[in-house]
Amino acid sequence: MPSKPVTLADWLTLLESRHFKTIDMGLDRVVQVKERLRLQFTCPVIMVAGTNGKGSTCAMLESILLRAGYKVGLYIKPHFLDFNERARIGGESASDAALIASFEAVEAQRGDISLTYFEFTTLAIMHLLANANLDVVILEVGLGGRLDAVNIVDADVSIVTSVDIDHTDYLGDTREKIGFEKAGIFRAGKAAICSDPVPPQSLIDHANAIGADLWLMGRDFNYTGDKQQWNYGGRGQRRNSLGYPSLRGANQLLNASAALAALEVLRDRLPVGAQEVRNGFAMMDLPGRFQVLPGQPLVILDVAHNPHAAATLAQNLDNMGFHPYTYAVFGAMLDKDIEGIVTQLKGRIDHWCLTALPLPRAASGEQLKERLSEAGVRTGDGANAESSVLSFDSPAEAYANALSRAGENDRIVVFGSFLTVAGVMQARKSGFH
Repeated sequence: MPSKPVTLADWLTLLESRHFKTIDMGLDRVVQVKERLRLQFTCPVIMVAGTNGKGSTCAMLESILLRAGYKVGLYIKPHFLDFNERARIGGESASDAALIASFEAVEAQRGDISLTYFEFTTLAIMHLLANANLDVVILEVGLGGRLDAVNIVDADVSIVTSVDIDHTDYLGDTREKIGFEKAGIFRAGKAAICSDPVPPQSLIDHANAIGADLWLMGRDFNYTGDKQQWNYGGRGQRRNSLGYPSLRGANQLLNASAALAALEVLRDRLPVGAQEVRNGFAMMDLPGRFQVLPGQPLVILDVAHNPHAAATLAQNLDNMGFHPYTYAVFGAMLDKDIEGIVTQLKGRIDHWCLTALPLPRAASGEQLKERLSEAGVRTGDGANAESSVLSFDSPAEAYANALSRAGENDRIVVFGSFLTVAGVMQARKSGFH
């Protein structure tokens, strides 16, 4: 490795090898480097945290604001195929050159401060966005909120989408503890939006204690609708006869309502018309969130990696109509509630293709097999039985097996870790070129 990385790939390899902890909670180190960089935003900032629904809400905001003619910066994660997906300007991924310039800026100011991969890349992408002459910036929180590196910025509007059990080693093992961590992105005197229909009391209490302007689903904003269209109602703004977001799924109106509440808060600074909202919802694109791919058998990609998300995935699968057999390509991290995830889906999947993932903390295929058994999944006799559980070394192999066995009217659902979905995306990309 040369003393100074040249390519983006070189930089990422260096950052992955550097800090002894992958996750190192606390903001002191990041704040010091932020101050040295003189990092600040001169445009409105929207920050989005939550157990599930963060990426969808960010994508909706980006899409609507782009249609309204604004120059939008977005920080979203993780990426599927290229790191550049994490930084978007004007709807396009940032170039290698732009990212490298910001990496060099962070490195020049870091001195002897050790930063994790996530902290370093967060600072670099914020530096990139802060210098891009933007009209609005949307930042997705990584883990929790209070101690996440993204939280070094004071947002004009903060959104918490949902609060459920995940990352218990870092955030606590109850919704109340996790709710407090998420509420850490709220700021005194600024709008704090929560689209979870049953928010933890800890989140409400923290917002009130610091004097945030709390917007609660059902109290300050809500939605109504039928099969054709839906309506948003806020504190002082209604939006009627809206088309459903192009992202499929039962939970997307909660996310869409939070996005519209944020736009209501900012309407004096970032006015958005009715047609731009409609077009924004219709034309948005977010990979891996109940993404149904064209062709037969039907392939669904979903990054459901906790029980809350798995329950939503189950509901969405139920709404799809009849398929003779459902094949699952499933891989997850060992610290996830694998039994909880499987319990939500087990009655809907006939054939499980379990996969190891290329990370030390991932569950092996055999470990996943044990968890399925503990969750009550019955194993058939071999691949041709009515039900089966097989394990593979990679998502590509698991997907190839499912594809070889599935009939054209069957469906394959690829879910779990982002790495599961990314592995299958990569396999499909390689297979088509």
